[in-house]
Amino acid sequence: MRARGLIVAAPRSGAGKTVATLALLAALRRRGLAVQAAKAGPDYIDPAFHYAATGRPSFNLDSWAMPPAMLDALVSEGGAHADGLVIEGVMGLFDGIEGATGRSGATSELAAQFRLPVLLVVDVSGQSQSAAALVRGFASHDPEVQIGGVVLNRVGSERHLSFVAGAIAALGVPVLGALPRDDALALPERHLGLVQAAEHADIAARLDRLAALAERHLDLDAILKLAARPHLAAGPGAAAIKPPGSRIALAQDEAFSFVYAHMLDGWRRAGAEIVPFSPLADEPPPDDCDCCWLPGGYPELHAGRLAAATQFREGLARFAATRPVHGECGGYMVLGQGLEDADGVRHAMAGLLGHATSFAQRKLHLGYRAARMLSESPIGDAGSVVRGHEFHYAALISPGSDAPLVELEDGQGRALGPSGGRRGHVTGTFFHAIAASAD
Repeated sequence: MRARGLIVAAPRSGAGKTVATLALLAALRRRGLAVQAAKAGPDYIDPAFHYAATGRPSFNLDSWAMPPAMLDALVSEGGAHADGLVIEGVMGLFDGIEGATGRSGATSELAAQFRLPVLLVVDVSGQSQSAAALVRGFASHDPEVQIGGVVLNRVGSERHLSFVAGAIAALGVPVLGALPRDDALALPERHLGLVQAAEHADIAARLDRLAALAERHLDLDAILKLAARPHLAAGPGAAAIKPPGSRIALAQDEAFSFVYAHMLDGWRRAGAEIVPFSPLADEPPPDDCDCCWLPGGYPELHAGRLAAATQFREGLARFAATRPVHGECGGYMVLGQGLEDADGVRHAMAGLLGHATSFAQRKLHLGYRAARMLSESPIGDAGSVVRGHEFHYAALISPGSDAPLVELEDGQGRALGPSGGRRGHVTGTFFHAIAASAD
């Protein structure tokens, strides 16, 4: 492959790696480089910001859900026509679940598999020389993971910078940038993470400011020199989810936006056509499609509009009478009888499955999932296992009487019981599919 790459990671969540990543991506694009971004772990929101910064669709890399061959194939394909590859980490660099070596979901496993250097973003607010002890620990924790350089974040002053950088210099780990403490750099958040990139009317101006910030405060030449060619094993990619139809009606708007790029790319490579439509614009699934997919997103923020979208709901019911309809997470909520919004107001949903959900009675559901299919569905054949995750705050307030769709285990193999629902051609679950299990 053509691209050289690196991984932007941090000791913990909230250290500023997304802002640092976007600043780096925007600055490199401003230099005229074709930069490919990727995101470690199960995340829909950060890749949309990557796309805004680079003009190229970003993709996910997850060492728990995806087997090594699939990771290799994604990196090879993604870097084939780019000058550089920047992978944004998830949580802290070594954070993952307990499990088989190389399959914990930690960013460090990607660094080890691809032999890519890590650019460590360290939030130094509230400390000075002590930051060197932290960097020393990360640099020596795993001999398979190379800390190639450090970017200091939330630096308070030149004096503060001199104390921190001076202490780190003794370690032999270069400081390749220092971003100032500035609350205006933070991106607004909501319950599932950052407010989506498409909802920022000023996204271009924000990225211009971040590019200028990187040009002033990062050693871009040294960062480019740090990048290395990914180590890739020969062999075909594997574990893609097969397309659920030849023409797939895909709900796509602010309420339905959580769909993985590698899923859509895999469907297209297999010969399927993706046909978008907008439930929020009261559009039904196109009648010339043979499957309808309702992805996750934020239906709880648009429940009133969805309830009033009669053409969408009636068209979805007509479609479901003869063809498969599948809903993931938010899509599953919309397939049910009703959805309570944050104020406890219940809104009628499609009524194609028997359950009801509530965003007023919030409870966090978060974690990897292995799902064994109890019957054939758009995400797999009966008996097959699909790996993915759950991340939502909605509560199931009425389970309904539909047959369950899957039998779930958590990321460590502990049984979680049946989940989701199926009725006629309609299926749905809170579970987000990432890859067919190769185990």
